Amino acid sequence: MVDAASPFETVMRPGLPPPAAGRWSGFPAHNFVGGHNAPEALLPDTLMQALKTAIDREGLDLATYNLRSGPQGYEPLRAFVTGHLAKVAGMRVTADELLVTSGSLQGMDLINAALLQPGDTVLIEEVNYGGVLTRLARLGVEAVPVRVDGSGMCMASLGTELEKLSARGVQPKYIYTIPTVQNPSATVLSEARRREMLALAKQYQTVIFEDDCYADLVFAETRPPAIHALDDDGRVVYLGSFSKSIAPALRVGYVAAPWPLLSQLIALKTDAGTGALEQLMLAEYCPRHFENHIANLLPILKGKLAVLTSALEEHFGTAAEFAEPEGGIFLWVKLPEAVDTTVLAKAGEGIGISVNPGREWSVASDAGQFIRICYANPDHETIRSGVAGLADVCFETFGVPKRGGNVERFAGAQ
Repeated sequence: MVDAASPFETVMRPGLPPPAAGRWSGFPAHNFVGGHNAPEALLPDTLMQALKTAIDREGLDLATYNLRSGPQGYEPLRAFVTGHLAKVAGMRVTADELLVTSGSLQGMDLINAALLQPGDTVLIEEVNYGGVLTRLARLGVEAVPVRVDGSGMCMASLGTELEKLSARGVQPKYIYTIPTVQNPSATVLSEARRREMLALAKQYQTVIFEDDCYADLVFAETRPPAIHALDDDGRVVYLGSFSKSIAPALRVGYVAAPWPLLSQLIALKTDAGTGALEQLMLAEYCPRHFENHIANLLPILKGKLAVLTSALEEHFGTAAEFAEPEGGIFLWVKLPEAVDTTVLAKAGEGIGISVNPGREWSVASDAGQFIRICYANPDHETIRSGVAGLADVCFETFGVPKRGGNVERFAGAQ
């Protein structure tokens, strides 16, 4: 059969992102990428019963768009979210101030669609969620990086960057932050820094985009109030999600925003509504089970983190540097200057080990020394063998860590 160019190749618009590398062939044997969570924490029977109960009660409403709750999403689910945010984050919002979205990424896209156009400027943490970096680049937006330390975004650096922009006559559209279990650093911004961020936003007449998708995964008993909770003049848009707290395949997120912005997001949300079955199930499940689910999940995550850090210490020694995460599902690891983690990640793929190289998650000058490891989904033995194999590949490719490698043994075990 002769390969022929697709007729669609001549009509595709310019400026598209690179196409998918290939068709889906399954997860690698040692999968440390993405935002997967711990399957051990899920209770399928309980989720099924919640869905059955909800459908028995309101299943006929599936014959209508939005379950008779309007375009902002299923009202009982919004009611749960408002109560949960009041309890754990100190937020004072009503169900009418929430929009349910198809995952937090739809919320992010809606916020960007409402606020940004090519040539705009925003401020972001210099280490950041890779999807943020690619989205802003695709939109033609200048993303000004702000330094991050062991306590999250540095307010001195934020103030400096805001002053530089002001001197150039540039008005930034927003300050984007993941303050609670930052991705990928897993830091938690203190209440004092949150208040200082609000003061700087007010001083320089910009707004704050608070992405709190990981906030339920804080290991401490309590977490700081949301920036939104400390805001007294409506300059914070808040993004949350059930994807990281319960399951990533549940594409349900939510936005809390002042009505002038929320009303515009509703107008931009043209998908005819977020999936009804997911909303029905969550609205029935969460009031009864959400707190217990989180209480069961966090020890599982902490146990896997302990296995990961122990394996890194065993196989990489001092060559792997990391700070103990304050929560979440990933570890941000720095390797020696001799290691290019983009090359390391590619080499790992060849033997079924997948990690995120730092350049996909950071614009800092030393990004190429970092990897992000998502540890929530693999079991303990997979974590141990994956780290051992990655150390073998790293030694063979870069001579780091300084010990004997045995890639053949590892590859033969696949």
